[in-house]
Amino acid sequence: MKSVDFLKALGGVVAMVVACHTYAQASDSMSTGTTAAAPADAKAAKKENRALGKKVRSALAKTQGIDVSRIEVRAHGGAVTLSGTAPDNDQIQKAGEVAKGVGGVTSVTNKINVRQQ
Repeated sequence: MKSVDFLKALGGVVAMVVACHTYAQASDSMSTGTTAAAPADAKAAKKENRALGKKVRSALAKTQGIDVSRIEVRAHGGAVTLSGTAPDNDQIQKAGEVAKGVGGVTSVTNKINVRQQ
């Protein structure tokens, strides 16, 4: 008789463990629904960054007096980083000013160095 009561209690515990485990899995699958949208947001952000970089690069290329052949433009969330080399300091300053004037740019980090000849 005692073994029957023990088995009933053990069966009840097993049923509770299975029920809790199933509930936890259901909760996890609900929360992953919001993370499934994250890659789409990341793709959109990457696309916007690429478009802003092209916009800045285009503005630099259209500006007379700036040699853009060795200037790299990177954008991330409105922050633009200019890197590479330029023949003189005036072009470096001008490139920073032009980049700041492009729509969508929130900040500019100018890491362009003077090219050693």
